Amino acid sequence: MTRFVLRRLLELLVVFIGVTFVIYALVFALKGDPIASLAGDRPLPATVVATLRARYHLDDPLISQYWRWLTGVFRGDLGTDFTGRSVSERMASRWPTTIVLALTAWVLEVVIGAGLGLISGLRQGGTIDRAVLLGTIVISSIPIFVVAVTSQLLLGVNWGWVPVAGTQEGWPVAFLLPAACLAVFGLAAVSRLMRGSVIDSVRSDYVRTLWAKGLSERRVVGVHVLRNAGIPVLTFAAIDLGYLLGGAIIVEGIFNMPGIGQLLFSAIRNHEGPVVVGVSTALVIIFLVISALVDIANSLLDPRIRRD
Repeated sequence: MTRFVLRRLLELLVVFIGVTFVIYALVFALKGDPIASLAGDRPLPATVVATLRARYHLDDPLISQYWRWLTGVFRGDLGTDFTGRSVSERMASRWPTTIVLALTAWVLEVVIGAGLGLISGLRQGGTIDRAVLLGTIVISSIPIFVVAVTSQLLLGVNWGWVPVAGTQEGWPVAFLLPAACLAVFGLAAVSRLMRGSVIDSVRSDYVRTLWAKGLSERRVVGVHVLRNAGIPVLTFAAIDLGYLLGGAIIVEGIFNMPGIGQLLFSAIRNHEGPVVVGVSTALVIIFLVISALVDIANSLLDPRIRRD
């Protein structure tokens, strides 16, 4: 087990360096002068510009800048923006909104998706099954910004059931609609995965044996089928939590929520490279840690995974 964990951590480190280098290189290649964006309409004196470029090493080669940034990350320092503020401190006040939004979406995705998948799997070929399959296909084919803008227009503007934007109403009122928009795609995947797992479990020999022994439907489905069918769903849902944190970027922009996504949008617009790289790195770390924890948990449940 120790060898498996060490190997997984080494893989995680290699992926982290590779992904962050690509992100850093893309930000490095962005057009536009960050110092000019910082100055706005009033151009700075040449000496001030030269001093700022030297302070933030903007004229150094890409590898040199990346190495300096990477060694800082391993010391727990994500760097500073071009006004001298710590990137970590700028993110700190944004995380609560993004985490609440992602967790609300995750709960909706798991509860509703697994529930629909369970009912659909138990009623395979029936009207409910067909309706769930058709609904998940339709939902999966619509871009997230179309779902968000349309629901915002209908439920928020036309009918006034939920706030149109912002978080002034607090949780859950201000978060339900954005979280539902964020959850629809994962919900469709969870539903279809749960449906397939339930069908496989219902057709298995041990379930036939339980039916033959005369156990009630509640006990067979609620205890045995649901427990076995739920393992792959929970594995998917755990990894998907990392995607939800990343996907919150789009939803936060549409619903004007002061989270990490809005900070990232603002940083891209203002050419704040250190903030863009810092936010992206934090999301990469969260996703890799969740993925590693899921792999380790699965290896404890199924030792064959350690030999892969």
